[in-house]
Amino acid sequence: MKTIEMNGAGAADVLTIGARDIPEIRDSEVLVRVIAAGVNGPDLVQRRGHYPPPKGASDLLGLEVSGEVAAVGANVSGWKVGDRLCALTNGGGYAEYSAVDATHCLPIPKTVSDVDAAGLCETYFTVWSNLFFEQKVSEGQVLLVHGGAGGIGSTAIQLGRQLGMCVFTTCASAEDCAYAEALGAERAINFNKEDFVEIVREAGGANLILDIIGGDYVERNIKAASHDARIVQLAFNAGSKVEINLMPIMLKRLIYTGSTLRSRPEAFKSAVAADLRKTVWPLFAKGRLKTLTHRVFPFEEAAAAHKMMEAASHRGKILLSPA
Repeated sequence: MKTIEMNGAGAADVLTIGARDIPEIRDSEVLVRVIAAGVNGPDLVQRRGHYPPPKGASDLLGLEVSGEVAAVGANVSGWKVGDRLCALTNGGGYAEYSAVDATHCLPIPKTVSDVDAAGLCETYFTVWSNLFFEQKVSEGQVLLVHGGAGGIGSTAIQLGRQLGMCVFTTCASAEDCAYAEALGAERAINFNKEDFVEIVREAGGANLILDIIGGDYVERNIKAASHDARIVQLAFNAGSKVEINLMPIMLKRLIYTGSTLRSRPEAFKSAVAADLRKTVWPLFAKGRLKTLTHRVFPFEEAAAAHKMMEAASHRGKILLSPA
């Protein structure tokens, strides 16, 4: 099968086309003939040499795919050869075939194309598991989402809106702000021209904050948070080493948390998948959620796809296709 390989760790140009044997599947897995694979922030970090795959996972990049079931393991139920699905992987998505835990797969919503479905799982698993899974949110609460034009941000905006939250988001340009507000954001803030802390505090403070920036945003998020708020850190694009005054965390009774999805137990991901299928997936059929694909690159242009992701010049998801 055709693959995208890393010729060492480094810049995007280390990505090259390669070939490997089709993977063998475990009894609990399905073999997916990949239609498309999503490009995500962790792929870039792994490519740079800072995010090794967990034990037993493929060393290939790629944390989500869409495709067709080519084979099923002995203990798999609910899937058969020929079924179309999208799936969360532990790696190995940048290939023509990928072995995936059957309980981490979801049907492709009827309103979503087979290609666009490749951009669903990583963002929906991540956002749902960190913000809403087994968490209580109330209608009218303020959700602040940083990076509203990206894959994680655009997903969080849509889900927050569907749960009745008042969503604020930060974006880099007027065009990105318009895009985010079209998705349901109450207020998109151009961070190059406006101070999100001041704007959010005028609205009473954020009850829930999703941050992928880090750096000086860590302290600013604490200032923007309401009392008893929860701040979720998913990435540190502006750096993870900061000096802050922790006193407001105590005085405001804040919860500051973070996680990486890939290293979570398999059973946890299975539980999230089941909850998404029950709670979130029906919203696609009702037209209340939509996929947001910015561009699909062929495998041969994987380096260009990574460069686009790094430049943050996209809105929605960037995908790769082996065809």
